[in-house]
Amino acid sequence: MDILSVLAQELGIKATQAASAVELLDAGNTVPFISRYRKEATGHLTDEILRKLEERLNALRALEARKEDVARLLEGQGSLTAELTAALAAAQTLAEIEDIYRPYRPKRRTRASMAREKGLQTLSELLLARGKVDPQTEAAAYVSEEKGVADVQAALQGAMDILAEQVSDDADVRRFIRNLTERKAMLVTKAKTEEDTVYRLYYDHSEPVGKIPSHRILAVNRGENEGILSVKIAMEEEEILAWLKNRYIKGAASPCDPYLEEMLADSYGRLIAPSIATELRNAATERGEERAIEVFGQNLKGLLMTPPVKGKIVMGFDPAYRTGCKIAVVDRKGDVLDTPVVYPTAPHNKTEESRRILSGMIRKYGVEVISIGNGTASKESEIFVADMIRDLSLPISYIVVSEAGASVYSASELGTKEFPQFDVSLRSAVSIARRLQDPMAELVKIEPKAIGVGQYQHDLDHKRLDAALGGVVESCVSSVGVDINTASPALLSHIAGINSKTAQNICDYRSENGLFKNRKEIKKVKGIGEKAYIQCSGFLRVPESAELLDNTAVHPESYAAAKALLAELCLTEKQIIAEPVRLAEALKGHKLPLLAQKLEIGLPTLQDIVAELQKPGRDIRDELPQPILKSEVMDISQLKPGMELVGTVRNVADFGAFVDIGVHQDGLVHISKLSRKFIKKASDAVSVGEVLTVRVIDVDVKKKRISLERVFEK
Repeated sequence: MDILSVLAQELGIKATQAASAVELLDAGNTVPFISRYRKEATGHLTDEILRKLEERLNALRALEARKEDVARLLEGQGSLTAELTAALAAAQTLAEIEDIYRPYRPKRRTRASMAREKGLQTLSELLLARGKVDPQTEAAAYVSEEKGVADVQAALQGAMDILAEQVSDDADVRRFIRNLTERKAMLVTKAKTEEDTVYRLYYDHSEPVGKIPSHRILAVNRGENEGILSVKIAMEEEEILAWLKNRYIKGAASPCDPYLEEMLADSYGRLIAPSIATELRNAATERGEERAIEVFGQNLKGLLMTPPVKGKIVMGFDPAYRTGCKIAVVDRKGDVLDTPVVYPTAPHNKTEESRRILSGMIRKYGVEVISIGNGTASKESEIFVADMIRDLSLPISYIVVSEAGASVYSASELGTKEFPQFDVSLRSAVSIARRLQDPMAELVKIEPKAIGVGQYQHDLDHKRLDAALGGVVESCVSSVGVDINTASPALLSHIAGINSKTAQNICDYRSENGLFKNRKEIKKVKGIGEKAYIQCSGFLRVPESAELLDNTAVHPESYAAAKALLAELCLTEKQIIAEPVRLAEALKGHKLPLLAQKLEIGLPTLQDIVAELQKPGRDIRDELPQPILKSEVMDISQLKPGMELVGTVRNVADFGAFVDIGVHQDGLVHISKLSRKFIKKASDAVSVGEVLTVRVIDVDVKKKRISLERVFEK
């Protein structure tokens, strides 16, 4: 198999791009580094494509390794022929490889193997030859009390068992039946209970197994695992049996034919159909899991890239009933200023006391925004906060944020190490405040699958999910870049080329030696050699450096080119810092391709240098829609069809997007209402964190269901 050609074809890229990417990956380069700093080599392959290429490359190499294993095993048995070698070379999937190896695989004791032990192989060959002999007469010769063949019928049954397994092991037979079943079989689900559950849609349901959407196969699997649904693959067997008869029973009629027909029906019903059904269920589940992981990754990216609310003093408000609402005020850098507990909700209802305490803190510390967690008692807490802001005429706003994963962080070793003086609930309040100031810096402290922006994450392969989500976090953190002098070990550990140990070493070095003065100093950190420095340095910012480029995404390897560009334009770094707009003015009249040629660098690299010099120290998240801050509260009961609202996308599934419109219950915009044009999946139209204008279609207050449609600009 030509792996590079397969990669190019599947990903829709050139073979030269695939070859360059594979070479760079094999050399130990990280995906973010290749995507950002090797654009000339890969032809602008994006981070997303590179990750798909890396995953598919590993899968194809594993496929080739399995071919080699099977060839070695066959050769060891003395069974490897030129025909089998050619078949293995042509195999495109693991299923095809296993079909080829199936007849030669060591088997547990089966009806066929026991029949062979009784000496019935020759009788099976006689039946398959379809001669003019009488099977009953021939079988009589194999009756033996010593061998355990009681009578003629037992002899014939044993011979048919041998043939049934032989047919089942035929690679061509399995390929035909698998393909036909995938095209025509139905996945049928039935209820095993009369109770109303979330699986009611599947109580009497069927659809083509080859076309079932990813979210539905995972829902069906969960319903089956919970004992609520029975699931099976239903296939009309007439076409398959007709094909089998045409393959094994051709020409003039033979007295053996009735036995062969019985054998073929048994082979299909007992051996082939259940096996193929399992394969197809597994394949559908794997596709579903792949898509679920992809959706989870897209949603996680949207959440991580939520623009930070910078330069604000924030009050984190962790709602609760009996145990009280935990409060944490943090300054503009995220340092904790105060952590009281108030009791404005039931059963205490100390509303006035809570107002007095919080309003005093707001005035004392200059709080500008209140960040309210969306967990238990969130609605009552939001009403309390909105009333307090209105009645006291306080010049602040509030926002309800997802507190998913906050409790996980609070109870974690990292949370304990960061705030040993606080109990678990107070750490949650700090996290809720900080995730408004810088969502990425706070969310990286939490295991990605605990953040709660995916579906069926508990049903997925945890190893694959962790790897995929880890890649998403690495890409997001690297694309934004981090301040090496303020970043936590958790944030640093997600920079390309840095692991958790090295991240801690950076923080230890910072504690012992003070702030980093420039990028070169990074090399002094234990564990960061030249190779690691090349991978990570472009993603680490040093605002305190006298070198302007140290606070940009320009890689140190391109510093000479950047300085040559400024010299060519008769500009200095000081002028750029004072007036970044001067660069754009100086570039007027210059053609970038000619400049790139003169500077002896690629055009993509020059374009990136120019972009960074125009906005030194920029945060790409600032260019995205800002979070919606509020000062008053709404309730689901206030919603009426036709109302237009502005909301934030909180989660995206293939069938639609869930939008937070500020009523403590996300509304669903079905995929059919998300775009002006036809789309196959909701993520083609929106992403987590996106701000939409929506219109209410329908509201079911009792079931807490809100149907929305997207409003488009005219």
